[in-house]
Amino acid sequence: MTDPLLIPCPSCAGLNRIAHERLGDAPHCGRCKHELLSRTPFELNQASFAQQIKGGLPLLVDVWAEWCGPCRAFAPVFQQAAAHLHGRCRLAKLDSEANRGLATQLGIRSIPSLILFRDGEEVARQSGALPLPRLLEWLRIHDV
Repeated sequence: MTDPLLIPCPSCAGLNRIAHERLGDAPHCGRCKHELLSRTPFELNQASFAQQIKGGLPLLVDVWAEWCGPCRAFAPVFQQAAAHLHGRCRLAKLDSEANRGLATQLGIRSIPSLILFRDGEEVARQSGALPLPRLLEWLRIHDV
């Protein structure tokens, strides 16, 4: 038997213990009742970052900016990936302009940039937009 996963709520950041077999059951936060595993990316910011990277379910962060053409072109692909990865990976978007301090802390030098976190640690990074099949393959290589 495997231990339950700790999953931070994208709304209130409360940690929730969810059994692996319940990931497909649309679990809700025990504190605020918000859906824990959305089929769409959630917004990440400086205040929520440290809590959101915790937990056993991987978190893929898309670092972007409004003025960036490749970022805007990649946004629909990232949205599609969220639906494909439901229950296997959480997806979040980090606006590098609105969160300059965090972007600097993360060492962002080009956008879009993708950063994969697991258990509070960065496990992989990719600069540049990817088509959906390549993005899913990149994640598969990293056990997502």
